[in-house]
Amino acid sequence: MSRLLFDLIPALAERMPHVTLGVWPSAIDRVEVNGQTFFAKREDLSTEGYAGNKIRPLELVFGEARTRGANEVWATGAWGSNHALATVVHAERAGLAAGALLWSQPRSKTAVDNLRATIAAADYVRWAPSIVAMPLMGLWIGQRRKALVMAPGAATPYYALGHAQGALELAVQMKELGCDEVGTIVLPVGSTCTTVGLLVGTALAAKLGLVKTTPMIEAVRVTPWPVTSAFRIARMAVASAELLGSLGGPRLDLTLRSVLARLRVKGDELGGGYGEPTPDGWRAIATHLDAEMSIERVAPGGLDPDVTRPLRLDTTYSAKGAAYLMKALPTASKPVVFWMTKSAWPLPSPDLLREAAAPTVVRRWLAGPLASLG
Repeated sequence: MSRLLFDLIPALAERMPHVTLGVWPSAIDRVEVNGQTFFAKREDLSTEGYAGNKIRPLELVFGEARTRGANEVWATGAWGSNHALATVVHAERAGLAAGALLWSQPRSKTAVDNLRATIAAADYVRWAPSIVAMPLMGLWIGQRRKALVMAPGAATPYYALGHAQGALELAVQMKELGCDEVGTIVLPVGSTCTTVGLLVGTALAAKLGLVKTTPMIEAVRVTPWPVTSAFRIARMAVASAELLGSLGGPRLDLTLRSVLARLRVKGDELGGGYGEPTPDGWRAIATHLDAEMSIERVAPGGLDPDVTRPLRLDTTYSAKGAAYLMKALPTASKPVVFWMTKSAWPLPSPDLLREAAAPTVVRRWLAGPLASLG
């Protein structure tokens, strides 16, 4: 785990059990496209196997699981869940077996690729008939097995503190670049864990004197209300800040009003709902794969500190965030940071034997015609 939070607040190191999965800090690139410039925080390049925004909270999840004496850690999510995939890819590094409790979602190439990789890498996969059945099934797994079962996306006040470390990194890196003020951080919001952590982390950076002002957080919905309700996000951020204080960190005195004042939840890019690709999302993908896009590494970090790579977007999450970003940039008066959430690395190879053992409904979903994919 990034040492920055613990270096700045040593009391937290012993009170927040953790493992190290990523190479921190993640890099920052300056990106120019269509005459517009923004900074990209390259969470997508932080570790091999599978990177992205799920790695920071998993460092805390795995640390807690080992402290509790758990043998297994289980992710919960939709069939194409990035969080489930990250969990099953990396759990072995912490000496844990990995399971995934999954429910159905709309079919897209992103989701199909993720599910095939998850089936290949997981020690256990269970299939929930719906998201409604997930809590009881997760409770049963946790009680019957020596397992830690996570909420979707590990979205809890405690695990969100992993992303607070990312916000501290950003503050230090931008200051080193001579940029004293970030105007806005743009990111897709699904389970809300990353958004909550950035709200707390940017407030912490201000408290520690690393920044003069806290940026706006513009969270682009990829899951519908009420999961991505601004009030729900703000309430979790307040709880996360209070937890940080109880663990030995500074008291941030966040309130619902103060959080909501710098949080904007944008719903225009959601389209047909979770997992449903949108025309604007596809345009964002096409734009970000354009060879004429200019990418310059300005703050080294991650596995490839000196090597720039294209921005990989997925239809479920990051493409919708990028679609909003491209519309917002022309009116931005201060620097904008785009939080790269989708791993840039190749996915684990599929396992056809394991896929053949999946329920019929899953096999049919995986084998659907490519022409139907978005």
